[in-house]
Amino acid sequence: MIGIERKPAPSRGLLHSGGRLYLLPRDLLTGGDAAAAVADGSARPLAGGPAAFRAVDLVVRSAASATLTRVSLPDLADLDIPDLPARLERLTARRPLADAAAGPLLMGIVNTTPDSFYDGGRHPGPGAAVEHGMRLAEEGAAILDVGGESTRPGADPVPMDEEIRRTEPVVRALAAAGHRVSIDSRNAPVMAAALDAGAAWVNDVSGLAHDPGAAALVAGRGCPVVLMHMRRDPKTMQVEPRYDCAPLDVYDELEARLMAAVGAGIARDRILLDPGYGFAKSVRHNLEVTAWLALLHGLGCPILFGASRKSSIAALSRGEPAGERLPGSLALGLAAAARGAQVLRVHDVAETAQALAVQRALDAVDR
Repeated sequence: MIGIERKPAPSRGLLHSGGRLYLLPRDLLTGGDAAAAVADGSARPLAGGPAAFRAVDLVVRSAASATLTRVSLPDLADLDIPDLPARLERLTARRPLADAAAGPLLMGIVNTTPDSFYDGGRHPGPGAAVEHGMRLAEEGAAILDVGGESTRPGADPVPMDEEIRRTEPVVRALAAAGHRVSIDSRNAPVMAAALDAGAAWVNDVSGLAHDPGAAALVAGRGCPVVLMHMRRDPKTMQVEPRYDCAPLDVYDELEARLMAAVGAGIARDRILLDPGYGFAKSVRHNLEVTAWLALLHGLGCPILFGASRKSSIAALSRGEPAGERLPGSLALGLAAAARGAQVLRVHDVAETAQALAVQRALDAVDR
């Protein structure tokens, strides 16, 4: 683990010599405060809004350490920051693919698996899964994420024909009913079957690294794709995960997957990024990545965040089973929304929509 030192900002001129530079939005605002600060020029919208930021931490990373320097937006122009206009554009531009001007979109989880960590076996057979997806859409899900392979820690892979058997009829029925459907899979044949059945998005926990044919398939279909951060595979990912600095390492590794996808012919404006909460990360890593979630807006893509019902909630509380982790899930979802996440992937759509509605109402009160 590298050390992180906070340094005062120079009045002008050269900020640093050597090391990699990251911009972490700080002094975040929401609701009416954000709109007012953007209007008077003291803040900029974070990824198009509704959140905004009035300062950045300039994070300079070298091999053995990192420094943080807090700088207000007006003072940035006095510093020698490479490609500053382009960096700010990536942080501030709207994300049309998942426009969150009114708050994050909700992606409802529709598992067709017998062994998922929370809802495995709750929807046996396509009919029950379709009914569950329809209910999530009624509760406010803008996207229904259909998965047929558990990727919980320690999970074994599922044969592809079985994964297709579980997911294809569910995707077909939900898409035929007019809902936007995502296929949650690492496998190109499963993706192809779902896209043929009407799926609109691909959600790949491996960031298109697992199946050599996945990137070409997504590029050829021209569909949006979620690239998630993960190391190794679900079976082994939680075996002593180590990072020098989890938020910066996740940023770098997601950037590499983003560049690989673009190099394969996938348009950058069709890509969403997911930091992979709970995937190859300790509880501390999850907290660090979430706290610095706004850092990822520097990659210029919408951010999807999925922490629903995960075990770190219990580790931070009293060891509750998955069925008793709704409050922690809502807390993490609100934290991600405040940091500009455009999509929240959740099991509990109605409850999350309610929490976001209350937060928006509070933010709208004139202070």
